[in-house]
Amino acid sequence: MDKKMEEELKEAFPMADNVDWNEVYQRIIYRYSTPHGLQHVKEELYKLEDKGEIIVHHIKPYNNPVKMQTLNGTPKVIPTTKLWQHKSCGQCGHIPGYPTSVFWMMNKMEIDYMDEPHQTSCTGWNYHASGASNPVALAGVYVRNMWRAYEIDYFPLIHCGTSFGHYKEIRNMLVLHKEIRDKLRPIMRKMDMDIVIPEEVVHYSEWLYTMSKKAAQQKKYDLSGIRAAVHTPCHVYKLVPEDTIYDPEVFQGRRPAAPSGTAQNFGAKLVDYSTWWDCCGFGFRHILTEREFSRSFALFKKVIPAVEEGKADIFVTSDTGCVTTLDKSQWAGKAHGFNYNLPVLADAQFAAIAMGADPYTIAQVHWHATDVEGFMRKIGVNVDDYKEKFIQYLADLREGKAEPEYLYKPHRKIDFYLSVPERVKWYKGDKAQVPNTSK
Repeated sequence: MDKKMEEELKEAFPMADNVDWNEVYQRIIYRYSTPHGLQHVKEELYKLEDKGEIIVHHIKPYNNPVKMQTLNGTPKVIPTTKLWQHKSCGQCGHIPGYPTSVFWMMNKMEIDYMDEPHQTSCTGWNYHASGASNPVALAGVYVRNMWRAYEIDYFPLIHCGTSFGHYKEIRNMLVLHKEIRDKLRPIMRKMDMDIVIPEEVVHYSEWLYTMSKKAAQQKKYDLSGIRAAVHTPCHVYKLVPEDTIYDPEVFQGRRPAAPSGTAQNFGAKLVDYSTWWDCCGFGFRHILTEREFSRSFALFKKVIPAVEEGKADIFVTSDTGCVTTLDKSQWAGKAHGFNYNLPVLADAQFAAIAMGADPYTIAQVHWHATDVEGFMRKIGVNVDDYKEKFIQYLADLREGKAEPEYLYKPHRKIDFYLSVPERVKWYKGDKAQVPNTSK
């Protein structure tokens, strides 16, 4: 009976002291990893490059790379500048303050980046929600976008958690399955492209965590009185978990370092809750077919435990679907008397606000369903002043008295949009100019 109770406790409270975490990690790797492991995938990646079968987009010294610790011990290299921004359909449509916060912080830290206008959707929604498309088509979308980043020599940074997990799966599939490459290559050649695979697939939250101590030096507000609960998106660390970044300074290395470590480095106190491992409730297929399941799951399995167990002031996460679900599901509970009103922010919005970004024109908290003002007032943001200026700015825009404010000069990168670097000309006919892709 004691043994059975112990097993049930492990299942219900995975942060309990008597859990064997090495066993848990191995179980996670076994359940979700590729049959061959990431090290094998990378070895095969470089073999294919040596054979001329693929082009590897390497992280260069001018990307200012930083090595971070991963679950399996192999470092993951995070490029920190000269970054090609693969934006998210959901962020731009539902939470526009998400990408603007990323760009605002990069401006603040003088990071070179490309806000790519020629990017397509990753089509991950189709794949996860309906099973539509096929492996070659999915790989074609991935390679087409990665080619664009390679062509202009900016390293890809993936904003959306879905795209990130999806692209890691596609990378592994492309490397391990010759039949997919053989079907894909003639399609890409018709577009004057070939198979390009970046040597790392990097999520923006990994970049933000890597840069968070430096970013926090420009912090404007004191977050020491803030209790932050964190939800790490499933697609960021469960689909292909081997290269998830961990840090012994973040939950003793028991949780993914991002975005928990970012909240911590900005001075917030991390709080724990028993359902940290659970999905936010989004889940793709059931948000389409069983929406009330998503609504109730988000409230009862995530928001309420974060408030009642962790006494959280804010929920911080790092994916479009998670922010949307955890934030916009709370109104359904409110209609039934469950008024928890826990503000939900992406780590980028959280950090940008802490650094003094305008909460309306940059973080765009007015798009959120739950009230973020209480959190902002608690850290000292002059909410009323910002709101009054924002309302006046909108009025001036409507009356033609003001010009739109941009995060960067429009078309500042027009030369990159149009240019094709010398190193890819061999695909356009001059095969003698083999690109120098030294590691």
